[in-house]
Amino acid sequence: MPELIDYAVADHVATITLNRPDRLNAFTHPMADEIIAAFDATDADDEVRAVVVTGAGRGFCAGADLAGTGDSADAAGGTFDQGGATEAPRDYGGRVSLRIFASTKPVIGAINGPAVGVGATMTLPMDVRLLSTSARMGFVFARRGIVPEAASSWFLPRLVGISRAMEWVMTGRVFDAAEALEGGLARSVHEPADLLPAAYALAAEITQNTSGVSVALARRMLWRMLGADSPVEAHVLDSMAMFATGSAGDAYEGVQAFLEKRPAAFPLRVSTDTPDVFGAPEPSWAAPLRSRS
Repeated sequence: MPELIDYAVADHVATITLNRPDRLNAFTHPMADEIIAAFDATDADDEVRAVVVTGAGRGFCAGADLAGTGDSADAAGGTFDQGGATEAPRDYGGRVSLRIFASTKPVIGAINGPAVGVGATMTLPMDVRLLSTSARMGFVFARRGIVPEAASSWFLPRLVGISRAMEWVMTGRVFDAAEALEGGLARSVHEPADLLPAAYALAAEITQNTSGVSVALARRMLWRMLGADSPVEAHVLDSMAMFATGSAGDAYEGVQAFLEKRPAAFPLRVSTDTPDVFGAPEPSWAAPLRSRS
């Protein structure tokens, strides 16, 4: 059983709650392992259609636990100082970010309070971020003599643009929810009591109205195309994905439900029925088209 997070499933939504409220949910290596295991569980459970991530108490995550927890892995400064290592060990924040990025279920961040350092960067691969009015965010690394981690040098400029990303990273300042909203990092800002209801309402829009396979595949497509060289890459991928999904059971059900003016009951399962359009052979027209672009 997890000790540093809470994990619960209701109404097809998994809620992952960082649960060290006495430390403002400060990040440790064991917490990272539990977060990763929780996302393994959401991917394995076809009853889960969306994931909400939040924090217990008055904080979301105050960053790496610089005070330590008593063992060598989490001693003060241990997150930064790698001692006598002869090569760079893997960044634990990056492990969490990449696991969230690989999720087959959409991920909604409900940022209920301070989210700084890795507490901010771990939210970047989440698909949507809702903030409480009490939330504060900060990419404070330069103020600690280090650099942003958790693959944030890839995620942050893609979310908010290079100029805004550089301002937040270069200054290392902590900013409020209104600035996060204005800068495009937050989808919406809510009073504290309204934050989780708003996150669950958004999750319900997904779970009650969409095909899980369609959402899982579209999530991968949109993220991957952020790095595409041209729209031709997206055209090829879209064509393959439309071909793969258009003749499958969810497409038939979606059209029939629309014609019959009833809610759809999509039959396909994310774990077994999501087509692998990324590893499939491309159609014959793709290479000539790409050569002309």
